[in-house]
Amino acid sequence: MKRKIKNKMKKKNKTIDTKLVKSVNTNIRSSVRKLKPILKSIVGKKVDIAIRDLSFSEKRISKDIKKTISSAVSNAENNFQYDIDKLIVKEAYCGKQVIMKRFRARAKGRASSIMKPYSNLTIILTEKQKEMENHGSKS
Repeated sequence: MKRKIKNKMKKKNKTIDTKLVKSVNTNIRSSVRKLKPILKSIVGKKVDIAIRDLSFSEKRISKDIKKTISSAVSNAENNFQYDIDKLIVKEAYCGKQVIMKRFRARAKGRASSIMKPYSNLTIILTEKQKEMENHGSKS
């Protein structure tokens, strides 16, 4: 009886998606608040379209994001032999790193603090699978 339960448990193992490629860029000189809107705009897009959008972006930090995506693409091509035309950005997220604290002199002997935040950036690419097209019901 116990053996049957164990066999059923083994069959329900989740299949791990092996088509994932990850690239991490640490110590980016920008805050998470400034990175998130740019990352949300590239999630779900093809890699070449995402790089094109970032190259026309006016944000200073988009250059570092573009480097990280290019690194992930080269990892996919060299390490896993994926077709770069089928790669899409599956996930893009950032996290907090250290904050450098500086002070600026103000009037009457006072000082105000300057926070210089750093961030971590993670890009995950996946190879797009061919999907069956559904043209509606055939009635």
